[in-house]
Amino acid sequence: MAVFCYLIGDKKTRTCALIDPAFDTNKILAEAKAAGFRVTHIVNTHCHADHIAGNAAVKAATHAKICIHKDDADRLGAMTNSAMARVFGGRGSPQADVRLEDGDDIAIGSTMLTVIHTPGHTPGGICLYHDGHLFAGDTLFVGAVGRTDLPGGSPKQLITSIRERIFTLPAATVIWPGHDYGPRPSSTVDHEKRTNPYTR
Repeated sequence: MAVFCYLIGDKKTRTCALIDPAFDTNKILAEAKAAGFRVTHIVNTHCHADHIAGNAAVKAATHAKICIHKDDADRLGAMTNSAMARVFGGRGSPQADVRLEDGDDIAIGSTMLTVIHTPGHTPGGICLYHDGHLFAGDTLFVGAVGRTDLPGGSPKQLITSIRERIFTLPAATVIWPGHDYGPRPSSTVDHEKRTNPYTR
């Protein structure tokens, strides 16, 4: 599924969050350990099975808190989600430990990830902002946007989220997408505003 997982570490406390650790959880955990970090948070940008299939394995190994927006939280353990996760080689997700809302800060030691609610791909889709970097999940890709044809999707909401919540960030903000669908693994707000054909 070419899902990107991101490790956000706090150098002072040596704790970290894993954003969307869906697949290859042994590799992901090994990377965190090799970097010297202890996983304390699992943050899901939304509830789709390809982004949550590794929640159970990571939680079992680390006892990390699962965090997801409140509008997607009840779908984590849905039967269809669990079935799809197994198809992808993962497992159904445990319930959320933390139900996020727009504007919340997730504290990883002294490092803060700010929650930006960006509905459209799913009702509870979020992006996470820290220090000039935006982890965009399936809201915005490099040269593309998230699909809106699945239950809970809304093309109007998605474009509004992108224009009003992402494109209002500083132009140099680096965008880290949830999938490797573009010509390179990251972009910037300025580049997507000027070139993304789905948002112009």
